[in-house]
Amino acid sequence: MPDDLRVGVIGVGMMGADHAERLVTRIAGARLVAVSDPDTGRAAELAVRFDGVRSIGNPLDLVGDDEVDAVLIASPGFVHEQQVLACIDHGKYALCEKPLTMDAASSLRVVEAEEAAGRPFIQVGFMRRFDPEYAQMKSILDGGSLGRTLVVHNIHRNKTVPDTFTSEMIVRDSLVHEVDVCRWLFGEEIVEITVLAPTPSALATEGVLDPQIAVFRMAGGGIATTEVFVTNQVGYEVRCEAVAEKGNATIGLGQSVFVRTDGHYGGEIPDDFRFRFGRAYDLEVQSWVDASRRSEVVGPTTWDGYAASAVCEAGLESLASGTPVKVTLADRAAARPVHSSPAVN
Repeated sequence: MPDDLRVGVIGVGMMGADHAERLVTRIAGARLVAVSDPDTGRAAELAVRFDGVRSIGNPLDLVGDDEVDAVLIASPGFVHEQQVLACIDHGKYALCEKPLTMDAASSLRVVEAEEAAGRPFIQVGFMRRFDPEYAQMKSILDGGSLGRTLVVHNIHRNKTVPDTFTSEMIVRDSLVHEVDVCRWLFGEEIVEITVLAPTPSALATEGVLDPQIAVFRMAGGGIATTEVFVTNQVGYEVRCEAVAEKGNATIGLGQSVFVRTDGHYGGEIPDDFRFRFGRAYDLEVQSWVDASRRSEVVGPTTWDGYAASAVCEAGLESLASGTPVKVTLADRAAARPVHSSPAVN
């Protein structure tokens, strides 16, 4: 594809609007040509900010538009399946923000649709794989100098979230990042998950179990732990430590200038993810654009999205029961139905 990739963005809330600006101002080889959102006024307002961008009311019309080569999907997860399947039907490459879909069964249908199409079209938006710190950690672990990876510890904290953010969303929309990170760092699947909820913070929305602690058991015997705390009041903090046989590697200790003055020391903690992972999003979208122009898919696949959905689905069962739940995936070579079941202690 010698010309710029003509991209349409579906969903122009905070994430979609951020991607639209990214495509216009920081991504090479791409041209934003259309946006779509159920809030047509918001979509129209965004479209007029940039030259040559149309607002299209129906997102499926955007997918089918002849002047749209590829689609960036930043809509709510409950509409992802329909929109992603439309991209596959039209033979258009798509970058779909996580989650791929809201449950394992629908994610598996997307995997099967790609298989039926005979080629991949979808990259899933697990952008931490593109973050320079995470990428360096992955390179160190894969290099073998530290020996076998044994344990991974994750911290995932938000300053605040909207009052509509539920206990289940902490698993499906927040923890899902660590699900993908751990599958990627270990290079294997998660076979069991336990999600525990200590006494909730008094500052969390009434009825919401926040924070939560998740424990993953990996196929090779490794263990991963994750603390997710979405109303910690401090700022947006994401850290990861990998413990191996001959050493350990830690990321997310802070990227701002460390200052000592007047008897105090420290740096700044950002309020949200756009500062911490802005570079990762830039690298992710640029990689997707470059690959789409080559008629390829790189980065997290529909299988990665499906596996994450299956783990989170089992995690919701564990959150409700307080017990470990096994994760059973479809046969990757012959897509069979997926299910999860209580683990045997």
